[in-house]
Amino acid sequence: MPDTATYAWAFDTMNSIVHNVERVVYGKTTAVRIVVAALAAEGHVLLEDVPGTGKTSLASALASSINCYFRRIQFTPDVMPSDISGFSIYNQKTNDFEFRPGAVMANIVLADEINRASPKTQSALLEAMEEAQVTVDGETHTLSQPFFVIATQNPIEHYGTYPLPEAQIDRFMCKLSIGYPARENELQILRRDADAKTSLRPVATAMDVQRLREIIRTVRASDDVCNYILNLVEETRTSPDLLLGSSPRGGLATLALARAWAILQGRSYVIPDDIKTLAPYTLRHRLILSPEAHAKGKTVTRVFDSLLGSTKVPLGPVR
Repeated sequence: MPDTATYAWAFDTMNSIVHNVERVVYGKTTAVRIVVAALAAEGHVLLEDVPGTGKTSLASALASSINCYFRRIQFTPDVMPSDISGFSIYNQKTNDFEFRPGAVMANIVLADEINRASPKTQSALLEAMEEAQVTVDGETHTLSQPFFVIATQNPIEHYGTYPLPEAQIDRFMCKLSIGYPARENELQILRRDADAKTSLRPVATAMDVQRLREIIRTVRASDDVCNYILNLVEETRTSPDLLLGSSPRGGLATLALARAWAILQGRSYVIPDDIKTLAPYTLRHRLILSPEAHAKGKTVTRVFDSLLGSTKVPLGPVR
């Protein structure tokens, strides 16, 4: 187990990244902290909101805060799967095929407006997000570590978008919305120096992120905390208002994110409040409302919030 100094380093490093991103993204501390926690927890993030609320700014600021290889993919209907994963091309000089890496071959990948690409192109990210590799013409290429996808999308009712398939959504550790800024924060945005984004400097390296990930795996989670997660997952599967409950991946994502969240709070162990705080972000996007519940005017958010409120929270020792 790491010593106190190691956990303190992890706390300082994660919070340094958070504070650096907040130099550009004002008044969205919870969203920034969840994104940084997901990066450290080896997950991927989906940001969904209306245009202009700072989704891309958050992703770009995070990439600028880490000294590693960053690629941005602007998804449009004409983007092809090979643009994402790469392709093989015949070299006449060597009489052999050469692999040309796609945009996903980076440490941090910003998949901007992912739901504007066709489903076939969206699916090109599936293998990369789940297994950190891509297979082209039968040959597997391992991605560099750390590997992190932060995708943005506009709500599906907007013109020119394609809903993400359930298999794609399930690959994201968490999904969140940034929302409109408060008035005082929007005033800061109006007054912000035009060079604020470009002036950001890295405060951590790829090696730091890798070390963070190793440390986070050691954060303690009691049996009571794990059973609390399982109870929440089971509630989503048995609710008559839900056609589809959470996958096992949802429970794993909740625990992993909670471990990173604990470090952000200065702890080396998970508490039930961590789960209660994070479960809406890690489980809710994996659920599908039943037709009957939809006809009654219910929403996934309301159904899940009800389940979360009715699930018993463990009160015993958690260390």
